[in-house]
Amino acid sequence: MKAKATSLRVKLPAFVFVTQVIIVALYAAFVTYDEDADARFQTNRTNPMDNAVYRDYPLFTDIQVMIFLGFGCLLAFFRLYGFGGMVFNFLTATFSIQWAILVQGYFQFSHEGKIHLGVINLMNAEFACAVVLISCGAVLGRTSPVQLLVMALLEVPVFACTEWAVLKYLRINDAGGSILVHLFACYFGLGVSFVLYRPCLNDGHAKTNTSYQSDLLSVMGTLFLWVFWPSFNSALTLKGDDQHRAVLHTFLGLIGSTLAAFALSAMLNRNGKITMADVQNVTLAGGVTVGASVDMMISPAAAYALGVMGCAACMLGYKYLTPFLARRFRIQDQCGIHNLHGLTGLISCTAGICAILMATEETYGPSLYETFSHRAPMEGDPRLQELQKLIPGLKPGLGRSAGEQALYQVAAVFSTIGVSALGGVLTGFVLKLPQLAPPPDDLCFDDELFFEVPPDYDSPLQLTKNTTEDSAA
Repeated sequence: MKAKATSLRVKLPAFVFVTQVIIVALYAAFVTYDEDADARFQTNRTNPMDNAVYRDYPLFTDIQVMIFLGFGCLLAFFRLYGFGGMVFNFLTATFSIQWAILVQGYFQFSHEGKIHLGVINLMNAEFACAVVLISCGAVLGRTSPVQLLVMALLEVPVFACTEWAVLKYLRINDAGGSILVHLFACYFGLGVSFVLYRPCLNDGHAKTNTSYQSDLLSVMGTLFLWVFWPSFNSALTLKGDDQHRAVLHTFLGLIGSTLAAFALSAMLNRNGKITMADVQNVTLAGGVTVGASVDMMISPAAAYALGVMGCAACMLGYKYLTPFLARRFRIQDQCGIHNLHGLTGLISCTAGICAILMATEETYGPSLYETFSHRAPMEGDPRLQELQKLIPGLKPGLGRSAGEQALYQVAAVFSTIGVSALGGVLTGFVLKLPQLAPPPDDLCFDDELFFEVPPDYDSPLQLTKNTTEDSAA
């Protein structure tokens, strides 16, 4: 019965076929090229540098590496779940991106009711994809590929709607996605995990161990993410000095969290040794903690300090908070997303609010009203005309004070957490349906359930067992 219940022979092809027919039909009806990709508006004599592909494609390729190689390798840390970690990441990512293009595009319909597709749409869709992949980390190894695809199908619309509402009505500063990417993904994933709670896993599982090879593969994913994180944080910032600062701050934040991670890992280990799980995850904390203020004038020293603070919170979260949540709140966080994305995201949002409160014209000059567009004077204000002489093309803002904007940032944090957690819980109830081929407890974290595996796929585990038996004898 278990083999039939978890078989993908009908369920996965049926889901893919039905959804792809619908999605292709929607693309045919509503998606067209934007001006930079439309032959009617471009000729061979058009200056290539005027085309958005030259401005956005390099950053897009960097984020591609993070999504498919970084996340994929990072999630392959279980000894017997390397195929699942990498391949299900690949499957979920491709589905999420094509779906996000449609859903996000719905909120950006042109006057003729079309989605104008360009590289920037792909980049925005990859941010939505990152949200899904982070959330999936909370239930890694405990879900089938059909469950993961359904999770992406439901999470992307909730994310896109939240993103649209927060950016349109609250008008927040969140260049690095601390609120709309990291916090949303974290609490959505925890909501799903709460509903999919498996009591027997709290006492550990025989297949949640790692191997020398799986840890090496996972740390390769960490290195891909580390190297390309500056592109992720700077991709949607204003081109020029804002983007330049975003790259610098992200790099310094990652440096701070990496060095602190090695030091704390050795200090907190009873044998004074470095733990690979800390290298794989905690070293990345700085990329998240600078996210909300990454394009602001926070100073290089502050970026470094944020990286160290994020590292400390992430490290202590893995050591103490993750087991506490599993025991007391029925939240099993397989990849520790609450530590790397939740705790560090909250630190980042706090730092961003402080940076907003301290932002003045003395520090930023006239560009204050570009970085913080909501603080620009409203239409009809004489001050706006003065600023437009200094900054041609400056658009009217909302005339908010720094204090008012800080309150909107706080509102965005709490509303995002609330909506994402509720969405995750509701999605979790859908994923509990037996028709979605959930793996039984004893076959979680095992590639053999869903893949044709080679004969030696579990040989490192067998070698460990034999060594242990010989030692006991």
